Amino acid sequence: QVRVVESGGGLVQPGGSLKLSCLASGIDFRISILGWYRQAPGKQRELVARITGGSNTNYADSVKGRFTISRDNAKNTVYLQMNSLKPEDTAVYYCHLPRSSLTREYWGRGTQVTVSS
Repeated sequence: QVRVVESGGGLVQPGGSLKLSCLASGIDFRISILGWYRQAPGKQRELVARITGGSNTNYADSVKGRFTISRDNAKNTVYLQMNSLKPEDTAVYYCHLPRSSLTREYWGRGTQVTVSS
């Protein structure tokens, strides 16, 4: 059974940092692409960052230089380190496992990130 579970959200002041984790089980994690998306109130869900099995990464322009996606294959976990957070980063952050030849698409339930003073 495939499970995708996020953790690590919370309230942080502008300029602060948070690290999100996504545990993905029931898949061949080492070859899986995984991504982080976010959705702010009244806005569409958008891609934040994505990482391939070979650890190639891509980022939304709005987070380049501030966010870093990484993976630990031994722990079946993908991380999103978020630095220099801004109020506009406030959103629910979702972990995403895209559809592939091995699995259908999966979304986590999301974790709330609030950047406010």
